[in-house]
Amino acid sequence: MAWTWRFEKSDGTETEPALRPEEFTTQGDAESWIGEYWKELLDGGADQVTLYDDGTKIYGPMSLQADAAG
Repeated sequence: MAWTWRFEKSDGTETEPALRPEEFTTQGDAESWIGEYWKELLDGGADQVTLYDDGTKIYGPMSLQADAAG
């Protein structure tokens, strides 16, 4: 299994992230990474993310905005 994030603008268009992660082997690893780097990703232009497992959408889009995520 390969867990990956799609980085998007608020309108859902894909954007290049400020930090490019590798593929993750577990959902927990992917979620831990986004939890650690969400601020840098937001500052770099990504507004939301969607999690995929081998190309299958698991959930999202999930906002990186602190007020929306709270």
